[in-house]
Amino acid sequence: MSRWKELPAELDPRVARLVVRLRGLKDHGGLSMRQLAAKTGYSAKSWERYLGGRSLPPRDAVEAMARITGEDPTRLLALHEVAAAHWARTRGGVGDRPAAATGADGAGGATDGAAPVPPRGGEPEGRLPRFAVTAGAAVLVLALAAAVLLAVRFTGTSGSDDDGRAVGATTAGPARVTASASGSPAAYTCRMEETDGRWYAGNSRTGEAIVAYGEAGPEVAEVQCLLQRAGLSPGEIDGIFGPLTQRAVKRVQKRNGLVVDGIVGPHTWRALRGKAPT
Repeated sequence: MSRWKELPAELDPRVARLVVRLRGLKDHGGLSMRQLAAKTGYSAKSWERYLGGRSLPPRDAVEAMARITGEDPTRLLALHEVAAAHWARTRGGVGDRPAAATGADGAGGATDGAAPVPPRGGEPEGRLPRFAVTAGAAVLVLALAAAVLLAVRFTGTSGSDDDGRAVGATTAGPARVTASASGSPAAYTCRMEETDGRWYAGNSRTGEAIVAYGEAGPEVAEVQCLLQRAGLSPGEIDGIFGPLTQRAVKRVQKRNGLVVDGIVGPHTWRALRGKAPT
């Protein structure tokens, strides 16, 4: 797993959710920045900005990431729609265009033989023609409408705990996302129960997974619930490993005489699932 830098503290949680999912797909696919550039047509430097939370990736880049990693594009694009709405509202940034086959940032020259997508119209990277700026408001409205439709689809099929899974069963794959016009992040609940002297919150039963800053999913929500049970506030139970969760993890590690690195591994899981402090 790559050792990612922390995301900017001011980054909106909806944008952070998209970024950490893209990071996870890159890591799972074992892709380098050069390979991403060759396979998607967006330069290596552009992907560094996207995955660092400094620039919002264009829809085409997100769709290309889904295609080359085998991810369901519907879910990933739903995350992008929500992130784009909040990004446009707070920063007004515009994503980059695909990179040329060669360039100073090293997008060209990849050895995997994939043909990059050429730049459109010879315009400078990251700039849009005036007519596109004029149409921006209409695109934003369409994006929000699409997010609402996707929300109806997801909430009608995923079923949370109504799909027959037992409480506390292990969950796999990406965090369940509820896309909405307001951009609310996925909601998790803490259903605490003790089994064989160990505490579980109903989001994941893992005791081995490595969970670190910038990640998202049910394992993170499980960590947050267990931290809350231990009297250490991780902030909102949203399944996003942010600065508040990291700070609480360090406190529980210090309390239990563990290495204080803010990363949840087997030793920290044992401390979290053990008896509450007296």
